[in-house]
Amino acid sequence: MLTWIPLAGMTLAVVLIGLIAGLPALNGKAFSAGGRLAGVGEALSVGVFLGAGLIHLLADAAADYQTQGVDYPWPFLLAGVMVLALACLEQYGRARLNANGNGIASIAVLATAMLTIHSFLAGAALSVSKTGGVALLIFLAILAHKWAAAFALALMLSRSPMSIARRHICFLVFVAGVPAGVIAGALVRQSSSRFPLLEPTLLAFAAGTFIYLGTLHGLSEGPMVRTWRTIGNFLAIVLGFTIMAVVAIWV
Repeated sequence: MLTWIPLAGMTLAVVLIGLIAGLPALNGKAFSAGGRLAGVGEALSVGVFLGAGLIHLLADAAADYQTQGVDYPWPFLLAGVMVLALACLEQYGRARLNANGNGIASIAVLATAMLTIHSFLAGAALSVSKTGGVALLIFLAILAHKWAAAFALALMLSRSPMSIARRHICFLVFVAGVPAGVIAGALVRQSSSRFPLLEPTLLAFAAGTFIYLGTLHGLSEGPMVRTWRTIGNFLAIVLGFTIMAVVAIWV
């Protein structure tokens, strides 16, 4: 597990990336957050999220439950519930968007809530990662995803009819998601001796979020579907997943 110093440094880097990517768009100074390199980076993060969720987080959660003598596969159920809940929220937001157009404030708030949940659980997963190698790969995937997510959310908020103050509050709530998750993960880790199932439960929910980010997020316009339209990006997805599979040999 990471000590506080590298964990604090990683958290600060994620916050800065979110602010750098999102604040210009939030203040009406939109620029392109894309480009070939950014697309490959996002594709790589998709593979890392998928591999981290399936191979590491979910496997660790299942092992911890089994250690406590729990036979029912609760981690898989909890991860599945998280995937379905996030898919339901995203579909609801998409339906509202198609019905009402771009400028409805409630859609921007819903997007903020979804991305904050992603960020919170990603931060928690980073905090409770059992090895430094897995934590580093999760951190890099969070960085790549945070850049694109911050820009997209800021652009949506800037086009909503909300006041400038409310737009900034929503965006700052999203940015605070990862630090809040890191703190929550640290508290859970410290309480693991008294509540041994708390940490694997958090890992299971985080695994569901990572699996969702790697597969269904955005559905037809999601990272996996959108980025594998070129062979290079598809190979980046495969590379990200393969990295997590290889890491599992040693950790």
